[in-house]
Amino acid sequence: MNKRILLLLADVKAEKSLSKYFQKRGDLVWHTNDASNVLGLVKRYKPEIVFIDLHMPGENWLEALSTIRKYRPSAKIIITNKYPDFRRELRAKEYGVKVFLRQPFKQKWLDKAIQAVEIGEQLPASKRTILPRVQVSMRVKITFPYALLALFFALASAFLISRYVLESLRDRFLIQLIDTGSLTADWMVQEENRLLETLRLIANSEGVPDALLAGDVERLQTITLPVAVNSQEEAIEILNASGEIMLSLHHRPGGTVEDYTVVQGDPQLAQQVFIRQVLYGRVDDHGDKFAGLARLQRGDYFYIAGPIYDMEGRLVGAVAVGETLSRMVEMIRRDTLAHVSIYSMDGNPIISTIYMDEKSHPLSIGIVADILKSQDRESPVREMVVTNTNYSEILGPWEVRGGHDLGIIGTTLRQNFITRPSFITRFQVIAIILVGVSGVILLGIYLAHQITSPLSKVVKASMEVAKGNFEVKVPSQGNDEVMVLAHAFNYMVSGLQEGFIYRDLLGRTVSPEVREALRESFALGKLRLEGQNTVATVMMSDIRGFTSLSEKEDPTIILKWLNEYYQVVVPIITSFGGVVDKFEGDAMLSFFGILPKMLPAEDSAYLACKAGLELLRIIEELNTKRASRGDPPLVTGVGINTGNLIAGGLGTADRLNYTIIGDAVNTTQRIEGVTRGFYESGIVISETTLTALKDHRSEFYFEPLGEHALKGKSELIWLYRLWPENVGKHSQVRFESEVNDEVQS
Repeated sequence: MNKRILLLLADVKAEKSLSKYFQKRGDLVWHTNDASNVLGLVKRYKPEIVFIDLHMPGENWLEALSTIRKYRPSAKIIITNKYPDFRRELRAKEYGVKVFLRQPFKQKWLDKAIQAVEIGEQLPASKRTILPRVQVSMRVKITFPYALLALFFALASAFLISRYVLESLRDRFLIQLIDTGSLTADWMVQEENRLLETLRLIANSEGVPDALLAGDVERLQTITLPVAVNSQEEAIEILNASGEIMLSLHHRPGGTVEDYTVVQGDPQLAQQVFIRQVLYGRVDDHGDKFAGLARLQRGDYFYIAGPIYDMEGRLVGAVAVGETLSRMVEMIRRDTLAHVSIYSMDGNPIISTIYMDEKSHPLSIGIVADILKSQDRESPVREMVVTNTNYSEILGPWEVRGGHDLGIIGTTLRQNFITRPSFITRFQVIAIILVGVSGVILLGIYLAHQITSPLSKVVKASMEVAKGNFEVKVPSQGNDEVMVLAHAFNYMVSGLQEGFIYRDLLGRTVSPEVREALRESFALGKLRLEGQNTVATVMMSDIRGFTSLSEKEDPTIILKWLNEYYQVVVPIITSFGGVVDKFEGDAMLSFFGILPKMLPAEDSAYLACKAGLELLRIIEELNTKRASRGDPPLVTGVGINTGNLIAGGLGTADRLNYTIIGDAVNTTQRIEGVTRGFYESGIVISETTLTALKDHRSEFYFEPLGEHALKGKSELIWLYRLWPENVGKHSQVRFESEVNDEVQS
């Protein structure tokens, strides 16, 4: 059946290649390189598969993707790219995109991409690395001598097989089955203890009793959600003393670790015996926590429930931490490599990893009675056939807190009995075996030394790297894959060294030019991390009223606004040679005149003032764009100060950050606070910055703000407002002569 294909590609060559491919298949193809045409094409032609170029300029590709998801949600999306772009790929994945196709478009990869997008799977990306060429393959070195031994053993095998009778070692299999059953039982105990720890953490969290008494569901969610995410729990239920479910927090199946939803509580849960015991304040020999199996409308859950007390010790509610049986058996299957089945007390299967039909292979009432009767002494084993395969299942009680039996657990292994010789062969067979084994041992020792000696060096070097030692190197000798491995290892360590230096030691937001200069300075020893006294210029910016704004909006919206804000602000800082030291929510600290090289105070002050004015301009453009969307403006205050500070590595021996400290930094923060009185975006500079500008003062427009008493400063400080050149003649005043008089006085 012909498909409807829409191509949104900026590359004409790539568009022609895809068009030719789909036309040859007989599909209907439409193409455009203008994202504004996407809406009309989608509504008119209703495409089934859409190709979008990841490298389209600006946000056009993302707007097109959003439009398609909104007006044609059933369309399959394939993102094309010439090279990986991690940030854009992450944003595309937020819209559910799984398939990324790299140019050039080969027919094999096109077929795989279409197949993957139709079944909803991810297309793996290939990576190519340039490494030295292998001259003599390790495979040849190993397989050739063993080929000779294989010929010898082939002849010997004909003799041996005729004289050996294979016997099944059922005893070994039964031991393995018993051990696996014990692992399953231990796993259930550990999982119960883990759920119990989460329950205690929630019940003892500050604010939970008060929120429960006040019926504050939002506060309960705020307190409980981080615990649920950290513990990766599937379900958390919080009930008040009357048994009413106040909060039902469930992990979305198939979602990320943080993907939790608040669902309507199941009223059946409050009627469960273990829940009522908690709400009635019952206490047994094991305490006031109870466990139970709840078969609810949304699935079968195993819960641990416990009480919630207020500060006066009164019972105000209960919390239950649960996990689906399906997840439990899958995890047991993963950890033990055995199939697991859970049966009810009447012998009917509840869930299983081996049965296609859960109603098949029930336990008889007699078997259940025997299991419960002899649970402390022995565990029965039953044989069964599933899909024409023989299995053995060991059965035991599902015993939870307080010794209460919830059901029966069956651990199943496939019958695969290994063999052993049943009698002693003749002398000739023994001689052949001894000769052959001796040859294998001698040859194996030699080959093992040739292989493991260089590999052991790589292992030891890897352990050193794991400890943080990036000075290790492995000798890259020889002409085989081990030599390539050593070469690649040394290359990897070199990359880790560079990443450690520029990310963990000098982990700053800098421009490519500054980053390259940092590389050179560090290599030449010009950049010292122990701390240097210097005179530089510090800039602090802060968004006004952002705290109150954050309280009114969803956190995801706030994060989106901040990312949009910093995307335009940070490039301004770096373009003027500045370095962003840190982000603190809506506040940003940066400095000028230190990296990549020390600058005179005059230059650092000049660059900071120029960057501040450009910052106001770009923020004004951003606010205009936000106003068109109906978003509130991001009014920004900027403080600039020049003074003495210390620049160097701050932290511990294994983790340093290059940063600045000193009174000049604290003073800058106080100066920035003066901008709160402007009720608009503005810049305030200190008198030290004004003095440092020297001959550059004539290039700027200043307004004296008088002397100010700043917190932590014993002396009054003269401050000045820095105006942009385009504010208008009615408000633009050049205070050059006045400023000069004040500075001279």
